[in-house]
Amino acid sequence: MTAVGIATGAGRGMGLACAERMADIVDALLLVDLDEASVAAAAGNLSASTASARAAHVEPIVLDVTDREGLGRLAARVAELGTLRAVAHAAGISPTMADWRRVFAVDLVGSALLAEALRPLATAGTATVFFASMAPLLGIPESVPAADAALDAPLDEDFLEQIHEALGAAVEDTGVAYAWAKRGVQRLAQREAVRVGPVGARVCSVSPGIIDTPQGRQEAEAHPYMEVLVQSTPLGRVGGPEEVAAVVAFILSDEASFLTGVDILVDGGVCAALRGPAA
Repeated sequence: MTAVGIATGAGRGMGLACAERMADIVDALLLVDLDEASVAAAAGNLSASTASARAAHVEPIVLDVTDREGLGRLAARVAELGTLRAVAHAAGISPTMADWRRVFAVDLVGSALLAEALRPLATAGTATVFFASMAPLLGIPESVPAADAALDAPLDEDFLEQIHEALGAAVEDTGVAYAWAKRGVQRLAQREAVRVGPVGARVCSVSPGIIDTPQGRQEAEAHPYMEVLVQSTPLGRVGGPEEVAAVVAFILSDEASFLTGVDILVDGGVCAALRGPAA
């Protein structure tokens, strides 16, 4: 049976880096991105590269991850091609890219919609990685039970109203919204691991720190404090998208067959420096 992989946000940055690694572990790879030109170019480059020689098929798909019907078509395409083997869901937006409602819609609701669409395809050996962030660790000083309850039901029609009621006007700050949305992604991965574990499927999340991507550079230009975070990073530098992709590739590999339901922090040690016992 053909092993099928999905990489979202695959037109650039960490999504593209994940796609490059995944091309060696699946037979068919679907590259998903909202930007048609970038995802088409990524698919063309992967198809032509020797590194992706093992992949029988590389296909670009233009899709907004908040489009439930579009995600249904994505799932149907996977079923047409073979068996779902690996998913790297890197698609998302950062605080400078939209208002607080759109941040939640793309980063958390979109992740939950993808999980919903692909859950029926999960089988023994399927592995999924959702992209979260270090932002909840640095930006959320303590849990808010009502907010967590809202985060755990992101597909409810009144989700945005519930999260606003729990957190108040503060959540309208896009940086605050981003931290809580990514906390929701971490919790989503845990719930999905429990849901699909009985069929032999695995789900984890990864939480990157400051990574050198177009999106990361845009945030750095808008928020000078990010340079302070870089200076506080024990390794003394930003990360590369290929470094995050290497961690994702391990999680997706058969070598990580007992790894599920956890978040992997890939931040160069900055959270340890600022929130750990050495802080």
